[in-house]
Amino acid sequence: MYFFFLSLPLLESSLDYTTLSLIAALLLLSLLSLCFIFHLRFKSRTLHHLQNFNSLWAVRFILVSFITFWALNELLRLSFFRHHLLLSLFPSPTQSNQANLCKIQAVLSLGFFEPAFLVTLLFLVDVSIKKKTPNHIWLIPFVIVTCFPFLIFQIIFVFFAPSDSQLPVLFTRSHVVPKNGLENSMLLCAYPLLNTIVFGFFGIGYSLYFFFSSWKAVSLVINKNLRVRIYGLAFTVLISLPLQILCLGLSVLWDPQDPAYGGVALVVFITTFLCAVVGEGILVIRPITDALAAGGECCRWVPSRRWEEGRSPAAAGCGV
Repeated sequence: MYFFFLSLPLLESSLDYTTLSLIAALLLLSLLSLCFIFHLRFKSRTLHHLQNFNSLWAVRFILVSFITFWALNELLRLSFFRHHLLLSLFPSPTQSNQANLCKIQAVLSLGFFEPAFLVTLLFLVDVSIKKKTPNHIWLIPFVIVTCFPFLIFQIIFVFFAPSDSQLPVLFTRSHVVPKNGLENSMLLCAYPLLNTIVFGFFGIGYSLYFFFSSWKAVSLVINKNLRVRIYGLAFTVLISLPLQILCLGLSVLWDPQDPAYGGVALVVFITTFLCAVVGEGILVIRPITDALAAGGECCRWVPSRRWEEGRSPAAAGCGV
């Protein structure tokens, strides 16, 4: 860790420092979320009224895990971090090594980690409108079926795009050699336009499904505070995701060395960062805090008619 802190004054720009600070904050929030999850898990062993609510602990754990992996993967976009990582893996890193890291970062970010945590977030919202809480085992196939096709396309466009393609280079460009750069100078990662298009299709379908799931959840919730939480979550996701796709598309207009590109890339990061923070706050930390503080009373405002129909605590609103 010593070399890491020595590197901080040598960051290429304030944008890198801002991104690093936000990643550190998100990792701390994820660690806090995991503490809440496992605390509730242990509490539910002795407190009967928490056992039904605790049935979603694995789903929340998976959500936080995907967010954590996404945050760690975003470190690869920072050239100073990528430099130290390569030095620890290769005695003399080449531009080919750097290019592969940029490709891996792009594929994992847009093709798996972000879609996976968004799908898990949607799963938690969707659970709140089900009559019975589904087994969390169904989440894994749900994530795989949803994300796998987009991941395959991302891999094909990044790793197997033909070099003699008739498409302009910006469609497949995942990295750029700095101007006047030496042979072993650090490459700059970029967002391939084809991968952005694939992620855009995912984002459009996801936004529509998320909108209808949130609308159904709001129609079932009669508690004002829970309504506010759902509105806040829906507003964040439905604004941030389209804005991210728009900025990803606009990023091809500039070279990664241009200041404008750095600003657009930071907006792309912040939009996903907001979805992650709000998702952990509303779907993990806040409901667990309410359940522990109220001693299980958070679900008892639901009319007995709905309770008798077999609605789960998540359907009652405690999942949100």
